[in-house]
Amino acid sequence: MAAQQPNDSHVPVWYRIVPGLGLLRAGKTAQGLFFVLAFTAFIVLMVLRFDLLTISLRSLVTGLSLLVLSPVNFQQIFTQEILEFWIAALYLLLVPVLLIYFSWRSYRKHLERQHAAGSGELSLWQLGMISFKRNGISVAASVVIFLLYSVAFLAPFLAPFSPFDQQDFLVTAYQPPLTRIDALVLDKHRTVVIPQRQGDDAVASLSNALITDSQKLRSRNRDYGLKFVDGYRVEGEQLFYRQGIREKSIPLNELRSVHDGSSKPGYIVTKTFLLGTDQYGRDIFSRVLYGSRISLSIGFLVVLISVTLGTVIGVSSGYFGGWVDSILMRIVDVLIAFPALFLILIIIATFGNSIYLIVITLSFTGWMGVARIVRGQVLSLKEQEFILAAKSLGLSSARIIFRHVMPNTLTPVIVAATLRIGSIILTEAGLSFLGLGVQPPTPSWGNIINEGRDSLLNHWWISTFPGIAILTTVVSFNLIGDGIRDALDPRMRS
Repeated sequence: MAAQQPNDSHVPVWYRIVPGLGLLRAGKTAQGLFFVLAFTAFIVLMVLRFDLLTISLRSLVTGLSLLVLSPVNFQQIFTQEILEFWIAALYLLLVPVLLIYFSWRSYRKHLERQHAAGSGELSLWQLGMISFKRNGISVAASVVIFLLYSVAFLAPFLAPFSPFDQQDFLVTAYQPPLTRIDALVLDKHRTVVIPQRQGDDAVASLSNALITDSQKLRSRNRDYGLKFVDGYRVEGEQLFYRQGIREKSIPLNELRSVHDGSSKPGYIVTKTFLLGTDQYGRDIFSRVLYGSRISLSIGFLVVLISVTLGTVIGVSSGYFGGWVDSILMRIVDVLIAFPALFLILIIIATFGNSIYLIVITLSFTGWMGVARIVRGQVLSLKEQEFILAAKSLGLSSARIIFRHVMPNTLTPVIVAATLRIGSIILTEAGLSFLGLGVQPPTPSWGNIINEGRDSLLNHWWISTFPGIAILTTVVSFNLIGDGIRDALDPRMRS
């Protein structure tokens, strides 16, 4: 008897608009709270950073239009910092939509199970997902990874400062966490202003609009500068301020009032450095946020490339056998026997170090284990009855591989991929710590730790917080890998 489908017209409209409400009403507290809190956090960030979001989307449209009309002008203006804001804006808009979709989908599945006449047979993946959701530690680790990747994508909107700004290091250098420092609000911004294009045509108008928006994004939509000071006093039309042992003065007409505070003049603002500063006065919180992009993206890209390459080679070796298997496995044996770290150091020393070279090097030195795992799975699968039946029906080798062999090898591949991401992040952090990975001033967790190692006892916060970030990420990925392995293993299910 066919299962009766739930009637969507009886479902309150709020369950479709606000993620998690339906799941909370259905008794799925943990899942519902995740959707509600995540959706609320993204909406709050949209409201708080609405100006940057609007400028980012406007500059994206302007940049794409300029790219079509004049690629040369676009290339002259385009910077990586603009791209970061574009990605952050798209992510900030896309994730709430996905949260609404997946929340409504989960609630509909719950309703379907309630209205079903009987429980049908579940697939391996459905059983595995149910078992994984019962593992509270792995689910919590998945939430942590979601937060970390969200922070990485949204770093331009979350970071209070640019990770490259040296904030008057005579005042701000080596400041401990939660330090509050006064700053003078300068009427003019101290950044380099890009000259506007001349002309009244469409290309010049688009170029000028993109230049203006890029400068606003670079300054966090702040058209004034800040000068951090240890102390100040006003005498007549002059303001005398102290930076370290030096004392200078500035006319009051060169300052701007940005608030109506009663305790302090309007041209004085107080900034808080949440995680402290380094030896150059750079905000550690902003650098850790931006450093997450490097570490997490390298881990994901390396695992994606290495797992894909290892799966292709493992399937080819196991399915075709013969001389193909012999050649591929001997290559795997040679590469496994060669020290991977030594090979990475040779390549970096020969060709230089860059993010792209690190990704390629780690990818092509980490696929051998996946290839062996997949080959073992394929050797056992190709003697199964359903594979022999497919061959007897005259199906091509490509169809058998893609329709029957590869889907049945995904379980160990997924487990190996989740467990390997943590090791890749550790490897990248180790290379950056040794000065062979991502080069300063571009922040990554490894080189931030390296910058603070000489002052670890006196200024512990420089290396501690990126170290905690690495530890949290690696542990979370390992817990997810363990949870997936237990969920997909029938012997581990309760």
